[in-house]
Amino acid sequence: MRKLLMRVSGLFALMLLLASCDTNRVFEENQDLPENQWPVNLAPVYTFEITDTTQRFNVYFNVRNAVHYPFYNLYLRHYLTAPNGELLNSYLHEMYLMDPKTGEPLGSGAGDIFDHQFRALKNVTFRQAGTYRLKLNQYMRQDPLPGIMSVGVRVEKVAQ
Repeated sequence: MRKLLMRVSGLFALMLLLASCDTNRVFEENQDLPENQWPVNLAPVYTFEITDTTQRFNVYFNVRNAVHYPFYNLYLRHYLTAPNGELLNSYLHEMYLMDPKTGEPLGSGAGDIFDHQFRALKNVTFRQAGTYRLKLNQYMRQDPLPGIMSVGVRVEKVAQ
Protein backbone atom coordinates (compact mmCIF):
# COMPACT_ATOMS: atom_id res chain seq x y z
CA MET A 1 0.00 0.00 0.00
CA ARG A 2 2.81 2.38 0.88
CA LYS A 3 4.57 1.69 -2.45
CA LEU A 4 1.38 2.45 -4.35
CA LEU A 5 0.90 5.69 -2.42
CA MET A 6 4.49 6.73 -3.21
CA ARG A 7 4.00 5.97 -6.91
CA VAL A 8 0.76 7.96 -7.04
CA SER A 9 2.42 10.85 -5.20
CA GLY A 10 5.37 10.76 -7.62
CA LEU A 11 3.04 10.70 -10.63
CA PHE A 12 1.07 13.64 -9.21
CA ALA A 13 4.29 15.62 -8.63
CA LEU A 14 5.41 14.90 -12.20
CA MET A 15 2.07 16.09 -13.56
CA LEU A 16 2.34 19.32 -11.54
CA LEU A 17 5.88 19.87 -12.80
CA LEU A 18 4.84 19.36 -16.43
CA ALA A 19 1.83 21.65 -16.02
CA SER A 20 3.95 24.39 -14.49
CA CYS A 21 6.31 24.30 -17.51
CA ASP A 22 3.46 25.43 -19.77
CA THR A 23 4.32 29.14 -19.52
CA ASN A 24 2.44 30.20 -22.68
CA ARG A 25 -0.93 28.92 -21.48
CA VAL A 26 -3.26 31.66 -20.30
CA PHE A 27 -6.39 29.52 -19.99
CA GLU A 28 -7.50 25.95 -20.59
CA GLU A 29 -10.74 24.27 -19.62
CA ASN A 30 -12.47 21.14 -20.87
CA GLN A 31 -16.08 20.29 -20.14
CA ASP A 32 -17.35 16.72 -20.13
CA LEU A 33 -20.58 16.18 -22.02
CA PRO A 34 -23.35 14.20 -20.32
CA GLU A 35 -23.61 10.59 -21.51
CA ASN A 36 -20.92 11.32 -24.16
CA GLN A 37 -23.47 13.11 -26.32
CA TRP A 38 -23.62 16.72 -27.44
CA PRO A 39 -27.19 18.01 -27.77
CA VAL A 40 -27.73 21.03 -30.01
CA ASN A 41 -29.15 23.06 -27.12
CA LEU A 42 -26.03 22.52 -24.96
CA ALA A 43 -23.54 25.32 -25.64
CA PRO A 44 -20.53 25.20 -23.33
CA VAL A 45 -19.24 28.64 -22.31
CA TYR A 46 -15.66 29.43 -21.36
CA THR A 47 -14.57 32.66 -19.69
CA PHE A 48 -10.96 33.80 -19.59
CA GLU A 49 -9.12 36.87 -18.43
CA ILE A 50 -6.89 38.97 -20.69
CA THR A 51 -4.60 41.53 -19.04
CA ASP A 52 -2.04 42.25 -21.79
CA THR A 53 -3.63 43.93 -24.82
CA THR A 54 -0.31 44.03 -26.73
CA GLN A 55 0.26 40.27 -26.61
CA ARG A 56 -0.80 38.01 -29.50
CA PHE A 57 -2.68 34.80 -28.73
CA ASN A 58 -3.71 31.54 -30.36
CA VAL A 59 -7.04 29.99 -29.40
CA TYR A 60 -7.49 26.23 -29.67
CA PHE A 61 -10.48 23.92 -29.40
CA ASN A 62 -9.99 20.61 -27.59
CA VAL A 63 -12.20 17.69 -28.55
CA ARG A 64 -12.31 14.20 -27.06
CA ASN A 65 -14.28 11.60 -28.99
CA ALA A 66 -14.98 7.91 -28.84
CA VAL A 67 -14.07 5.74 -31.81
CA HIS A 68 -17.77 5.05 -32.42
CA TYR A 69 -18.35 8.72 -33.36
CA PRO A 70 -20.40 8.31 -36.56
CA PHE A 71 -18.80 11.04 -38.73
CA TYR A 72 -15.29 11.85 -39.92
CA ASN A 73 -15.66 15.56 -39.16
CA LEU A 74 -17.19 17.89 -36.61
CA TYR A 75 -18.68 21.30 -37.34
CA LEU A 76 -18.88 23.76 -34.53
CA ARG A 77 -19.49 27.48 -34.31
CA HIS A 78 -17.84 29.76 -31.81
CA TYR A 79 -19.08 33.09 -30.48
CA LEU A 80 -16.40 35.33 -28.94
CA THR A 81 -17.68 38.17 -26.74
CA ALA A 82 -15.60 41.07 -25.39
CA PRO A 83 -15.68 42.29 -21.78
CA ASN A 84 -18.12 45.05 -22.79
CA GLY A 85 -20.59 42.46 -24.16
CA GLU A 86 -19.85 43.13 -27.85
CA LEU A 87 -19.80 40.07 -30.12
CA LEU A 88 -16.30 40.20 -31.64
CA ASN A 89 -16.59 37.30 -34.05
CA SER A 90 -18.37 34.10 -34.85
CA TYR A 91 -17.00 31.44 -37.18
CA LEU A 92 -18.08 28.00 -38.32
CA HIS A 93 -15.19 25.52 -38.02
CA GLU A 94 -14.81 22.11 -39.63
CA MET A 95 -12.50 19.76 -37.77
CA TYR A 96 -11.44 16.31 -38.92
CA LEU A 97 -11.65 13.63 -36.24
CA MET A 98 -11.15 10.73 -38.66
CA ASP A 99 -9.38 10.39 -41.99
CA PRO A 100 -12.14 10.93 -44.61
CA LYS A 101 -10.74 8.23 -46.93
CA THR A 102 -9.70 5.49 -44.53
CA GLY A 103 -11.89 6.20 -41.51
CA GLU A 104 -8.85 5.85 -39.26
CA PRO A 105 -9.05 7.97 -36.11
CA LEU A 106 -6.89 11.09 -36.00
CA GLY A 107 -5.54 12.78 -32.90
CA SER A 108 -3.77 11.18 -30.00
CA GLY A 109 -5.17 8.32 -28.05
CA ALA A 110 -5.33 4.65 -27.50
CA GLY A 111 -8.10 2.13 -27.62
CA ASP A 112 -11.37 3.85 -28.38
CA ILE A 113 -10.77 7.39 -27.03
CA PHE A 114 -9.03 10.13 -29.03
CA ASP A 115 -8.00 13.68 -28.15
CA HIS A 116 -7.67 16.51 -30.66
CA GLN A 117 -6.52 20.09 -30.50
CA PHE A 118 -7.45 22.42 -33.35
CA ARG A 119 -6.18 25.97 -33.74
CA ALA A 120 -9.32 28.07 -34.17
CA LEU A 121 -7.94 31.61 -33.99
CA LYS A 122 -4.36 32.48 -34.90
CA ASN A 123 -2.34 35.52 -33.80
CA VAL A 124 -5.25 37.45 -32.32
CA THR A 125 -4.98 40.46 -30.09
CA PHE A 126 -7.62 41.33 -27.55
CA ARG A 127 -8.08 45.11 -27.55
CA GLN A 128 -9.67 45.38 -24.11
CA ALA A 129 -8.37 44.05 -20.85
CA GLY A 130 -10.95 42.02 -18.97
CA THR A 131 -13.04 38.86 -19.09
CA TYR A 132 -13.81 37.36 -22.49
CA ARG A 133 -16.51 34.79 -23.14
CA LEU A 134 -16.31 32.05 -25.76
CA LYS A 135 -19.36 29.89 -26.47
CA LEU A 136 -19.33 26.70 -28.59
CA ASN A 137 -22.27 25.16 -30.46
CA GLN A 138 -22.20 21.92 -32.41
CA TYR A 139 -23.46 22.33 -35.99
CA MET A 140 -24.00 18.76 -37.08
CA ARG A 141 -27.19 17.22 -38.43
CA GLN A 142 -27.71 14.87 -35.52
CA ASP A 143 -29.22 15.78 -32.18
CA PRO A 144 -27.86 14.67 -29.83
CA LEU A 145 -24.46 14.06 -31.39
CA PRO A 146 -23.11 10.73 -30.05
CA GLY A 147 -19.49 9.95 -29.32
CA ILE A 148 -18.30 13.42 -28.31
CA MET A 149 -17.05 13.05 -24.75
CA SER A 150 -15.74 16.54 -23.98
CA VAL A 151 -14.97 19.89 -25.58
CA GLY A 152 -12.71 22.64 -24.39
CA VAL A 153 -10.84 25.82 -25.10
CA ARG A 154 -7.18 26.69 -24.72
CA VAL A 155 -5.80 30.23 -24.99
CA GLU A 156 -2.05 30.63 -25.19
CA LYS A 157 0.45 33.39 -25.84
CA VAL A 158 2.16 33.32 -29.22
CA ALA A 159 5.83 32.64 -28.58
CA GLN A 160 7.94 35.69 -29.38
